[in-house]
Amino acid sequence: MQRHLLLWILLFLGLGLNAQVKFTASAPSAVAKGDQFRLTYTLRGGNGDNINVPSSIKGFEILYGPAISSSSSTQVINGNVTTDSSESYIYTLSASAEGTFTIPAATITVKGKSYTSNSIQVKVLPPDKNAQAQQSGGGGGGQTSAATSTAQNISSSDAFIRAIVSKSKVSEQESFVVTFRFYTTLEVRDIGKIEFPEFDGFMVEEQPLPATRQMTFEHYNGRNYYAVDLRRTLLFPQRSGKITIPSGKIEMVFNVRSGKTVETFFGPQYVMTDVKKTMTTSPLTIDVSPLPEGKPADFSNGVGTFSMTPSISATDIKANDPVTIKLVISGTGNMKLIKTPELVLPKDFESYDPKITNDLTYTDNGLTGTKTIEYLFIPRYQGTFKIPPLVFSYFDIKSRSYKTISTPEYTLNVAKDPHAGSNSATSFTQTDVQVEQDIRHIKTGNPSLVTINSFLFGSLGYWFWYIIPLVLFLVFLVLYRKQIKENADIARMKTKRANKVAVKRLKLAGKYLQAHKKEQFYEEVLRAAWGYLSDKLVIPVADLSRDNIEQELIRFGASQELVTKFISILDTCEFARYAPVESDTAMDDLYKDAVDAIGEMENSRIKK
Repeated sequence: MQRHLLLWILLFLGLGLNAQVKFTASAPSAVAKGDQFRLTYTLRGGNGDNINVPSSIKGFEILYGPAISSSSSTQVINGNVTTDSSESYIYTLSASAEGTFTIPAATITVKGKSYTSNSIQVKVLPPDKNAQAQQSGGGGGGQTSAATSTAQNISSSDAFIRAIVSKSKVSEQESFVVTFRFYTTLEVRDIGKIEFPEFDGFMVEEQPLPATRQMTFEHYNGRNYYAVDLRRTLLFPQRSGKITIPSGKIEMVFNVRSGKTVETFFGPQYVMTDVKKTMTTSPLTIDVSPLPEGKPADFSNGVGTFSMTPSISATDIKANDPVTIKLVISGTGNMKLIKTPELVLPKDFESYDPKITNDLTYTDNGLTGTKTIEYLFIPRYQGTFKIPPLVFSYFDIKSRSYKTISTPEYTLNVAKDPHAGSNSATSFTQTDVQVEQDIRHIKTGNPSLVTINSFLFGSLGYWFWYIIPLVLFLVFLVLYRKQIKENADIARMKTKRANKVAVKRLKLAGKYLQAHKKEQFYEEVLRAAWGYLSDKLVIPVADLSRDNIEQELIRFGASQELVTKFISILDTCEFARYAPVESDTAMDDLYKDAVDAIGEMENSRIKK
């Protein structure tokens, strides 16, 4: 029995060993000149022989290697036994020159078969000027120890945040990217409050960033930092002139030297402590030039590079058959701000609102992809009809000129509907139908005759003429008294009216909430909140911001508690656009808070 069990175990292990062989190389993507780093070749699924690594690699010096290590693991899942084995060949390299270099692929032999690894591109940055200064002064240490911050003073050169724009001079509606990038030479313990600026005068599109982001090694102002993008935003200026992007703020907790030392077995060691620091970006000014004169009358508001592909579902149809004209606008630019071209139809056609579908991705040059517009209409009468061309005019950002694209003129041949009856209106125009109202047809059918001795007085119908008005009067009296009673309850009437306003404003947000569409929900709540405050305060949305809304609400007469509630709603929506996905409970709470805030705003007393 034990022999059979051992055979089964060896059989499963043998099957697990037939894993796919993989040979890969890994190394840091960026290092500083003079730094030492590890180049690791990993072999999985086999035992290797005769690893062949280039004896010399341009830009680097091989100091040591290979150091060989191996590991293996066995898993049993649902009776399936798998064994994973790996071998690592580690080389120590030193970066000897600045620039971007490629480490060539290596080869290894497994059971007589040769396998080739991937090549690696490594960027070698200039040495850190602080590290060089310390080394020349006898301080020693590597380039990662160049930070001089202490608990009493965290240097602004050791940790800071930058607002970086891809363009500082643009045309109206021309997109550009602003990136908030964090640089540090210190150990980050925690991230505190983040306050990104309001982008007044811009249409904003947030570029999605990964939930988990890796810090990259970057050289800036003579120093090497670990950097990471906190936010990337695509902006479309909505007016010309010089527009300022205000400062943003972020709080972080760093682990730095406290200035104290303790004696250990290895000698004196610095005591580390956590220190909070608030970092601020510098304001940026964007020079926005207006679009040139000579806009076409049918200008679509599009700025970028576009093309248009039209199509029609059918041109030979029967009356009452639906027809669809589809426009596919492709390109890069302010795709979401493009106005829908107007479709002019004959008066006897039944038309519907166009269906618009966006398939867009974010790039530094704007939104790239397609905007599909579908026009659905139904010819109700037979005949031959002309559909005028659809015109799409835009400003081409490359040629700096206006361009116009048109669809062809479509001719519709509409035959009579075979399923319509002989008296169907499909054989007439609307003018013909109106003329028929002038002369009424002779009444047909059996007439209702009354005998000569029949009298109304004293009949059941006669008494009904008295009873029915009396009953209606009593019902009206009861309802009227109920309405008077409700109107007397002023607080209840105000609450009822306020709740109607809140639900109306947040109707679309409620739909997104039910559909669990997090991004659309927060955008709609934010849009509804700003729109409501703009209407209530009689201030354009472009003139409202996070900085002045508190003052305007207090001037309006809102309580401090209500002001705090509105600001909390706005901050939550803004933060949720780049924060990890919130739970449904948090979205429910935000929706209720927004309804309550708008309702309370409706009931607030206006200062005279």
